[in-house]
Amino acid sequence: MEIPFTSSDRASLGVEWELQLIDMASRELTSGAVEILADICPEGADEHPKAKHELFQSTIEIITGVCGDVAEARADLSESLHTVTEAAARRGLGVLCAGTHPITSWATQDISPKPRYQQLVEQLQWLARRLQIFGVHVHVGIRSPHKAIPIVNALTSYLPHFLALSASSPYWVGHDTGLASSRSKVFETLPTAGLPYQLSGWDHFESFMETLISAQTVDSVREVWWDVRPHPDFGTVELRICDGSPTLDEVAMIAALAQCLVHRLDHQLDRGYTLPNPQSWVVRENKWRAARFGLDAEIILDDRGTTVPLRESILDLTDDLAPIGRRLGCADELAKVEHLLRIGASYQRQRAIAEANDGDLTKVVDGLLDEMKTGLIVPSDQRPADVPHPRFATSDLAGDALA
Repeated sequence: MEIPFTSSDRASLGVEWELQLIDMASRELTSGAVEILADICPEGADEHPKAKHELFQSTIEIITGVCGDVAEARADLSESLHTVTEAAARRGLGVLCAGTHPITSWATQDISPKPRYQQLVEQLQWLARRLQIFGVHVHVGIRSPHKAIPIVNALTSYLPHFLALSASSPYWVGHDTGLASSRSKVFETLPTAGLPYQLSGWDHFESFMETLISAQTVDSVREVWWDVRPHPDFGTVELRICDGSPTLDEVAMIAALAQCLVHRLDHQLDRGYTLPNPQSWVVRENKWRAARFGLDAEIILDDRGTTVPLRESILDLTDDLAPIGRRLGCADELAKVEHLLRIGASYQRQRAIAEANDGDLTKVVDGLLDEMKTGLIVPSDQRPADVPHPRFATSDLAGDALA
């Protein structure tokens, strides 16, 4: 089975951001996507070009066009966010983002009317009905399908970095899960989600997809929801591992890290390098560690079980990518990584708010609503007390106590 690949400009960028619609009285997730999307749809069009339905009617996904750099992607998302936020406000609704909603039960949510999602629920049943989760997906363009699988394989070494930096789902239906990212564990229960299979090349990917389609497991590659995957229609490698980011600052930071990293791997292939292909059990364990401990994880470096603090590995990576960030025009966004390590990732900020308010998770919702408006600025009295300066971080997991 031949899968056509639409070549993209090197390091072109596209970002998808899944937003939650909030009842401002109860702070619960609430339906509103149908009305909002009808409201903002351009006259004569069937749908808005950059705001879409998702599985639940309490979710709207905003997407960029094909962008040349992070600044362009940020401006694109900002315009769509403003449009959606204004339309939501006219209905008494707020807009926020995190990997999960702290208090709302998935069982209370209405499925979107689009046939695709109705069919998904019919096929996957309970697994789909509880997918009340929210993410950020970043596409980075590559020119050749023959680069896609080596880059996907190499990126699995960095999945814990992206997951820990974006982790924003410590709560599930009103309870602290003890995880930094519960979203990642909920999502990987789907039969075609989670870590990618380690394939040998594009022909192996085509053979894999032929098997799935012939067996009627999926209709297309769109239903293979790996944490990182090739996207033939767009000519990209797509990172899907990230929890939903509460601020546009964090979305831009993640996009910069992804763009720089894929750009580096792409150029290494051009120079004749063989990209690393980590062992699957190491990749699986490292993902778990990042989901459980977030930035305080220690990740495995090699088959001998050598470990390193994830904070240290993240800082080393951003230092290595800094020259690429300057060339691609995203140095400022890449520098936000160290700022985030200093003030804490979203899962830490959420727990700090809960602790300061006797466990009241509606205050966590309020904090997320505020962050959507203000960006990545955290008052000193709400910063996690256990978050050290990143250059002096320890790996004692002290920040993982339940709120």
